[in-house]
Amino acid sequence: MDSVWTKTVRMPRFPALQGELKTSVLVIGGGIAGLLCAYQLCQAGVDCALVEADRLCGGITKNTTAKLTFQHGLMYDKLLRQAGAEKARLYLEANRAALERYRALCGGIACDFEEKDAFVYSVDSRKSIEKELHALERLGFDADFAEKLPLPFPVAGAVRFPRQAQFHPLKFAAAIAGGLPVFERTKVLELAPGRAVTNGGVIFADKIVIATHFPMLNKHGGYFLKLYQHRTYELALENAPDVQGMYVDASKTGASLRNYKNLLLLGGGSHRTGKSGGGWRELEGLARRWYPDARETARWATQDCMSLDGVPYIGQYAKSTPGLYVVSGFNKWGMTSAMAAAILLSDLILGRDNPWEEVFCPARTILRPQLALNLWESALSLLTPTVPRCPHMGCALKYNAAERSWDCPCHGSRFDIHGALIDNPACDGRSMK
Repeated sequence: MDSVWTKTVRMPRFPALQGELKTSVLVIGGGIAGLLCAYQLCQAGVDCALVEADRLCGGITKNTTAKLTFQHGLMYDKLLRQAGAEKARLYLEANRAALERYRALCGGIACDFEEKDAFVYSVDSRKSIEKELHALERLGFDADFAEKLPLPFPVAGAVRFPRQAQFHPLKFAAAIAGGLPVFERTKVLELAPGRAVTNGGVIFADKIVIATHFPMLNKHGGYFLKLYQHRTYELALENAPDVQGMYVDASKTGASLRNYKNLLLLGGGSHRTGKSGGGWRELEGLARRWYPDARETARWATQDCMSLDGVPYIGQYAKSTPGLYVVSGFNKWGMTSAMAAAILLSDLILGRDNPWEEVFCPARTILRPQLALNLWESALSLLTPTVPRCPHMGCALKYNAAERSWDCPCHGSRFDIHGALIDNPACDGRSMK
């Protein structure tokens, strides 16, 4: 089940760490977020190193839909209501700056970068679309209303963001990784202030960035309360039309569409990890209904960390951990969020002021409705008298028949049928019980 990205590029290989290393900044995690942080720091002349437990961009990044956009669903009306106009404006500004940074970098990289309009549509609520357009008008961004879309189903309306983009994420990652101080197959086993013990040696660093998708330290920051994970499924279809843009349903469980060369990428079937959902079966049904002449050429799934309020956690890991930083909770918008994180964290590490800091601060309030849902799922799972159980915090695992895996509904850890870890926050070497 390889994505179209892994089928069409060969990633560079990097050595494993052997022995002791001293550096100013250590970045832990070699997905797009960690890679961009290391790249940004190196561009600023900072001595840094990046360690990845497996292969560079071999986790969530290789399974992204690779949309470069600051249109993140119906985000801005929500942000205006919960955080106010200034923070909503700064969120938009951060992600718009991220898109422009990609635009500049991709001008010199053969990564299939294409400008495309982005649409968030609703199949049943014109009012929600109109509210989002009004919010964007208040923030000074000129988005458009669209009703007739080149999609095989009617919509109540859509918000159009012009001149967004899409690309091949692994071609981009392979290009910017060249020359960076990367160590693959180097797993961090223990963290202490200024020090990381790995399976290949000890790294001493003045500052550390944790970019491991789900943060790896439980005793600081409360991320096991602030995050849960969501799975999404993808089909690549041949002999399907060009939809002339990037589309996402305003509903968290709706369909997304974009083209890559001669393929249509159809996403959906989403559900909380460890819970039931549509999965590939739902997508297969949609493909038969909408594109009966199409042929499937690839399928894959991905997993996203979801924050309590829809805004990523980027900044100091916790109030009690100076010199330790985190980036997580991209809410399915990892490409622009990762670039915004790289810019912000670089500024924080270099001691420069950045107006985005308060928007993404990991220590902001956790008093959101999603917290109660997370606590309920955890309590329900902990009280379920079944085995196997997740070694992360003891939650009961659920069998995922579609992917033949055991999944945790509390925090999203996943294991294969033999008990080997697939996705964190559980740790390698601690198989399911």
